[in-house]
Amino acid sequence: MARTWNRVRNWMEEKLIEWKYFAAEENAGMGTVEVILIIVVLVGVVIIFKSQITELVESIFSKITKQVNKV
Repeated sequence: MARTWNRVRNWMEEKLIEWKYFAAEENAGMGTVEVILIIVVLVGVVIIFKSQITELVESIFSKITKQVNKV
C-alpha cells in the first residue's frame, strides 16, 4: 500500500512540475486574451443594462446642469 501511495505521489509531483513549466511558457499571450475577454464582458454588460445606464447618465448630467446654473 505504501509503495502504491509513493508512486501516486511521485506521479502527482511530476505532473505539477510539468504544469508549472507549461504555465510559465504559455504566459506570454495571456495578457491579450484576458483583455479581449474583459472587453467582451463589458460590452455584454452594457448591452444588457443599456436602459439603466442611459437613465443613470442622464440623471447625473441633469444634476450637474442644475448645479452649474445655481453658480
